Amino acid sequence: MAEHILKTVAGAWDAVERGDKRFEVRRNDRFFQPGDTVILRRIMTGDPGPIRDYDGEFRDLTFRIGWFLQGGQFGVEPGYCVFQLEPVRAAA
Repeated sequence: MAEHILKTVAGAWDAVERGDKRFEVRRNDRFFQPGDTVILRRIMTGDPGPIRDYDGEFRDLTFRIGWFLQGGQFGVEPGYCVFQLEPVRAAA
């Protein structure tokens, strides 16, 4: 399984953190697959650089790809995909 670090604009990142947004729509240029890990890294709109907290750490959210829809069907453009963000559970 692959790991993908994805820059995510602040408004969308905040919605994911609140639990309001539980999916991603992305260009599938990384060959995303169910089970892959995605790390959403918060950035400000128009600023390509990631935001760091006061302690210098990146603001990241980590998920696994669950349900997956490849583009070219159901109104999703070819070359894009939609996938579910599943919480990563800590090991017991």
